Amino acid sequence: MHSPEERLENIRMIRDSASAFAPTGDLTRVRGLRYQTPGFDRAVWREMASNGWLGLSLPEAQGGAGLGMAEYCALLEVFGAALLPEPFVPAVLSARLLDGEQLASQLTGERLLLPALQEEIGSLDTAEGWARLRNGKVSGRKLCIPMAVAADAFLVSTPEGLALVESTAPGVNLELVTTQDGGHFGHLQLEHAPAEMLPLQPQALADALDEAALGTAAYLLGAAEQAFALTLDYLRTRKQFGQTIGNFQALQHRAVDLKLQLALWRASLEAAAATCDAGAPVTQRRAAVSRAKARAADAALLVTRQAVQLHGAIGYTDECDVGLYLRKAMTLANLYGSSDQHRRRYDACMPRLASA
Repeated sequence: MHSPEERLENIRMIRDSASAFAPTGDLTRVRGLRYQTPGFDRAVWREMASNGWLGLSLPEAQGGAGLGMAEYCALLEVFGAALLPEPFVPAVLSARLLDGEQLASQLTGERLLLPALQEEIGSLDTAEGWARLRNGKVSGRKLCIPMAVAADAFLVSTPEGLALVESTAPGVNLELVTTQDGGHFGHLQLEHAPAEMLPLQPQALADALDEAALGTAAYLLGAAEQAFALTLDYLRTRKQFGQTIGNFQALQHRAVDLKLQLALWRASLEAAAATCDAGAPVTQRRAAVSRAKARAADAALLVTRQAVQLHGAIGYTDECDVGLYLRKAMTLANLYGSSDQHRRRYDACMPRLASA
């Protein structure tokens, strides 16, 4: 176990190393990868893997660093501020469900296995549906797989267990849908595709999905805080009627409101990470994650939309960087559960927490 002081130092070092790797001042690489295939750089991906980041929160016995959700979220905040397009959260989700050689190849970046779990748009339920495994072959449809075209294989959830399906296997068809940020989601159609059965504990899948939801909330927080920082810089330099527009009281009030949203968001995220790291009971962890993700989904859209508006007309042009943060928020806000879905789950947890 690490002491609080050691954990704070770990978080600081993670932030520093990630910031050196992914600086926020230049989005040239991000712009160059938009609307391209696969939409991210495999060389950068392998470098991220070589830094040990894919296994940051995995136990040491599985080849990870054995750190917690606080460290994981700190890393993702930096990635969000830099708008990294690499599918980090989905890949870590997959790593949580792997072992042996498959896990080792995922952690080193040699292979990229992406989770294919969602069967209905807007649904958090991955255990039910019509993807079925029969006689070593799987049939069904999975939706909204981020950056799916780059996958070497997919981890397909079925009621019978987890199926590993190679992306080049017969019976695998992938439909790509371009997303607002210039990336893509893949819709996977499987017709008697050969698959390898992997062991899967339902609790492990639920925990991995919660980690992905919390990681997405952290990524969005980093993106929103950077959009807000860009907006403050603009308010301090843009002049109208002989003075900087940051002196106008109406704009100051709007900026304060956004700062409050970010502060509440950070408090909720850090509380959820601390709850998970403390080994709290399942219901308590679920409630904390859902509270953080619900706030993230709403606040990400609010802050980034307001950031664009506060930039005035230039904010609506593609050349203005602040618009890239809004596009990212629109793409990720509902990933691993929308605000409505997580509010419903939070409400469902409350009676059990009250009676505990």
